[in-house]
Amino acid sequence: MTMSVAQANSQATRTNAANGDARIKSLIALIDVLTALVAEENAELAKGLPASRLKQVDEKNRLAEVFERTVAECAAGTTTLNVRDRLLREQLLERILKLRAAMDENLVRLRAAIEASNRRIEAVMQAIREQIAAVSPYGASGRVAARAVSSGTSRSA
Repeated sequence: MTMSVAQANSQATRTNAANGDARIKSLIALIDVLTALVAEENAELAKGLPASRLKQVDEKNRLAEVFERTVAECAAGTTTLNVRDRLLREQLLERILKLRAAMDENLVRLRAAIEASNRRIEAVMQAIREQIAAVSPYGASGRVAARAVSSGTSRSA
C-alpha cells in the first residue's frame, strides 16, 4: 500500500503536531515542578531560614538549566514549539506567568536572606572587634594604650 504525497504530508503534519503537543506537555510539567520547588523555597525563606540551608537549591538549579536550554533552543530555532491547540497554548502561557511570579518573589526573598546573613556576620565581627579591643594592650595607633590606673583609698603617709 503506497501513500500519496498529500497523504504522507498530512500524516507528517499530524505526527509533528503530536510531537509538538508532547513537547509542550513535557515543558508544562517541567514548569509545574520548577514552580512548586520555588514556592517551597519561598515558604522556607519566609520563615527566616538562611539561603545556605535550603534543600531545594540543587534541584531548582538543575530544572532551571533544563528550562533555560529549552528556551534557548526555541530562540535559536533548533527546536520549535508549534502549539496548534489554543487550550494547550493558554496553559503554557499561564504556567510561564506563574513561574515568573514565583521567581520574582524568590529573588526578593533570597536578597533579604543574604542581607540578613550579612547583618548577622557583621554583628559577630563587631562583637569580636570589641572583645579584642577590650583585652588588647594596643590602641588604634598601634602604640601601647595608657591604662586607667586605679587609685586606692588607702594611702600611707
